[in-house]
Amino acid sequence: MEEGLLKKYEEEDCPGCKVEQLKRSNTGIPVKPVLFISVVTLCASLPISSLFPFLYFMVRDFHIAEREEDISYYAGYLGSSFMLGRALTSILWGIIADRYGRKPVVVIGTITVLIFNALFGLSTNYWMAIVTRFLIGSLCGIIGTMRAYASEICRKEYHALGISAVSTSWGIGLVIGPAIGGYLAQPAEKYPSIFSKESLFGRFPYFLPCLLISVFALAATVMSCWLPETLHKHNKIKKDKNNFQDAVEGTPDESNGLNVSQNTNHSERRSPRSQKSLLKNWPLVSSIIVYCVFQLHDIAYLEIFSLWAVSPRTLGGLSFTTSDVGQVLAITGLGLLLFQLLVYPLVERITGPVMISRIGAVLSIPLLASYPYIALLTGFGLSIALNCASMLKNILSVSITTGLLIMQNRAVSQDQRGAANGISMSSMSLFKTIGPAAGGSLLSWSQRRQDADILPGDQLVFFVLNAIELLGLLLTLRPFLQEPEDSDNIPKSIHNSLDQENGIQERLVNTELP
Repeated sequence: MEEGLLKKYEEEDCPGCKVEQLKRSNTGIPVKPVLFISVVTLCASLPISSLFPFLYFMVRDFHIAEREEDISYYAGYLGSSFMLGRALTSILWGIIADRYGRKPVVVIGTITVLIFNALFGLSTNYWMAIVTRFLIGSLCGIIGTMRAYASEICRKEYHALGISAVSTSWGIGLVIGPAIGGYLAQPAEKYPSIFSKESLFGRFPYFLPCLLISVFALAATVMSCWLPETLHKHNKIKKDKNNFQDAVEGTPDESNGLNVSQNTNHSERRSPRSQKSLLKNWPLVSSIIVYCVFQLHDIAYLEIFSLWAVSPRTLGGLSFTTSDVGQVLAITGLGLLLFQLLVYPLVERITGPVMISRIGAVLSIPLLASYPYIALLTGFGLSIALNCASMLKNILSVSITTGLLIMQNRAVSQDQRGAANGISMSSMSLFKTIGPAAGGSLLSWSQRRQDADILPGDQLVFFVLNAIELLGLLLTLRPFLQEPEDSDNIPKSIHNSLDQENGIQERLVNTELP
């Protein structure tokens, strides 16, 4: 009955209604929407960490650090500028997505990456690099919007696949981005037969990876023009609802002299879908808090891993080149892609999003504790151990993230989903602003205490990372983390109309009873 009433309130010109009709007619796996989601999300995530392999050398070339040990300190603040910009604007982009649609936010975001990421590669000093990274973060509101979009474009049984596509592309971007940066930075030194030192890429040694990502952003911009809008835009619902109520209120119950309209607010009081403040939605708030803690850990790990790998052996690092780091992260990205597409949806269906997040956190702790001992290896043994550890660590991190994203989208209806994801992105970005700066400073400090009696050198770094991971694990337990009830993609305006119409029909039946 409700499905029939729902169809009554659908409008031909409403893009959200067209998507709902399409989902009812196509019950198969949404391959095309998942592809669109993956490409756009990848476009937004590639710039975040693509600079990590060459960040150490880029800051060094700016000649802003007086000592070699201080390079990681300045690199941390450059890495944080992106997240600071995103923290300041994510809620605004979520509100815009709820009011004007998901598609405009996506198009603006892809154009932002196209322009400002290329300018970052052309930076001639430290402050130009800071400003361009800040602008990318503040003007690109794609990630939060795509989280809402993924749960709206897919049928309920494929929500895990849609959200997994977002987190997988996000995770792959965070892994493949550094691989691109590692292989393509300083091309005149690595590939002198192709790029001369007098060429554009010789004078701007970090422009080539940024240019490649901008070209991909151009393709994503073109593709986003074909994204179907999922936001419901109804102009006639209120008028139709009032007409329906007026018709019913004009039909009094002559047997008892009562008018049906005396109880018109009954169904609204009974409706569980009344809109409430997002900050009072504890399932949403608790999942965002846990998500922020794990994201703080993840961004700090990504920056520390890249800086640690290229640091000299004398400072506890691995003395890797940018190409070595790129190779490790490329292998990691391939393993992550296969796991998220083939394994994660099945595991999530069996264990649920909360349990898979807990399992990921539990397994991450001993894995991170092994990193200082991996640094003692050399040659082939080091390569095998580091590749396996990096792949497993990123798989666990993305599994944790995906589970928490599913919970956040299930905690709200479509009307609030853009704003909810905006709050999530803003909060997460604030934590991620702290992560690179704190991670770079922590690594710089640890490298100056190689002979300490307690937690010398890099042991201190991975101990602190494990402490953050343990905190996140504890927060996934009851009563702090509360699982939400499933929500759907129907806007509140339609839900209110359906609830009120169902209630009025019930009262009509009741008044006819003797």
